Amino acid sequence: MTITAAADGSALGNPGPAGWAWYVNDDCWRAGGWPHGTNNMGELMAVLDLFRSTAHMPGEDLHILCDSQYVINSVTKWMPGWKRKGWRKSDGKPVMNVELLKDIDQALVGRKYKFEWVRGHAGHDLNEAADDRARAAATAYQQGVAVRQGPGFGAPAGYLVPAAQAAPAAGQAAPADQAVPAAVQAAPQAPVPSGRHELFGVPTLFDEPDLFSELDEDTTPAPGTDASPEAIVESLERELLLPETRGDFGRTGVLLHPDFTEIGTSGRIWTRDAVMMSLEETPGGPTELEMLGADRLDAQTVLLTYRSHTRSGSALRSSLWVHDGAQWRLRFHQGTPEA
Repeated sequence: MTITAAADGSALGNPGPAGWAWYVNDDCWRAGGWPHGTNNMGELMAVLDLFRSTAHMPGEDLHILCDSQYVINSVTKWMPGWKRKGWRKSDGKPVMNVELLKDIDQALVGRKYKFEWVRGHAGHDLNEAADDRARAAATAYQQGVAVRQGPGFGAPAGYLVPAAQAAPAAGQAAPADQAVPAAVQAAPQAPVPSGRHELFGVPTLFDEPDLFSELDEDTTPAPGTDASPEAIVESLERELLLPETRGDFGRTGVLLHPDFTEIGTSGRIWTRDAVMMSLEETPGGPTELEMLGADRLDAQTVLLTYRSHTRSGSALRSSLWVHDGAQWRLRFHQGTPEA
């Protein structure tokens, strides 16, 4: 027998109130979260909890539907190399979310499983159900209300867990079936401004995507300021150029539209997943930005144009941002090298 389940994560602010969920059917699912975490933490925790929740059925194969290339590649491609290097990446930097990844590595022992990538927010029934429950858990932590944890495999259906109990505070012990990573326990609890989103990127002329580069200044509007859409989008574009943003899958995944496309200065067309995976390994170097224009095309669309300056030369760039009803996301970017 094969158990087919979707696993998904959600974060409001990223980092911010975060949730995770896996879903088999309406009678078999589980969800949880933390007061402060990232989308990637939720994605990984959903997979980890699915393995833990089915540990009493080691003979059953697991078919895991996941919309996160980061999770799939981490588990199926990158973990062996990270382990050999002491859980460090090829550049020597520590692997992010290492506590969760180590727990997943242990949970895989003796299990038969396969991952299947599915496009998020594309009408896939199981993925949508998992996404709804993960977002509901994150929202519960945001509002300080009970988290609907779900029946799991055999628990009473609709069981509610108070938000204060579902994820212990820093320093407190976590239940064995819902351990909170040390990185999450230690994370600061200050609220994230509702206008902050996230992403990552970088430029190398021929072999890497070229969207994001380091800037010397951070012009993100201060919390509580009444910024225009053009100002918000410009600040988010600048945030994408920060090295800490480029190297964070969670922040990247929030700011990049699911259908994001980039035409790089080399002429190569990059998909969202290809950009995210490449830039995580090669975040790029410093860049200066010269803003040329910020034009509101309609109420939900802003076009930015600017010139970037790097050691390899300058390029003219355009970024199309769209508002999806909840936040601004980068839908398209193009770079054209100057002679």
